[in-house]
Amino acid sequence: MPLCMAGDADAPGEPVPGVLACPLACLAARLPSAAATRQAADRAVTVMYQAHYAALVRLAAVLVGDVATAEDVVQDSFIAMHRAWRRLRDTGKALPYLRRSVINRSRSVLRHRAVADRQFPVLAPGLPSAEDSALAAIQRSSVLAALSTLPLRQREVIVLRYYADLTDAQIAATLGISRGTVKSHTARAKDSLRAMLGH
Repeated sequence: MPLCMAGDADAPGEPVPGVLACPLACLAARLPSAAATRQAADRAVTVMYQAHYAALVRLAAVLVGDVATAEDVVQDSFIAMHRAWRRLRDTGKALPYLRRSVINRSRSVLRHRAVADRQFPVLAPGLPSAEDSALAAIQRSSVLAALSTLPLRQREVIVLRYYADLTDAQIAATLGISRGTVKSHTARAKDSLRAMLGH
């Protein structure tokens, strides 16, 4: 039977045999405080943000097609990870968790756009800004155009492989698929890109 420290006038802080003090007090004494947990999450997420934000925005931008939405996707993913930090059992898996979150949120954006495009007519755009013109030049590149025609899963695998520079194992963990499936999607996507680009 676990004993708690029960203080009395004669021997403060000594265990009293056979007497259980408040079990919640014992439990609370062993658990880190909520403030300490929040501070640890703040520090860990800040370090990850500084190290991986730009790469994750680039990843999301290729998937969703614009930088502003990509930034929103990545920021939302960091916020979600910070909120879930206490539930993350292996903090070494935080980066794959974050990549998967970015990909899932990018998919959600694409699904939302598809529904919105069907329901609302596209209005003629106004004069493009300098940023829009620069992004349009990038988007017109033949590689990005060919990439956008690939099925979603093949596009994700190619972007993670050649843009985010991940290994087969990392891609499999990020997408929740087997390494063999990663290799299969990569081969099919490369064949399609070769055919479209004439290489």
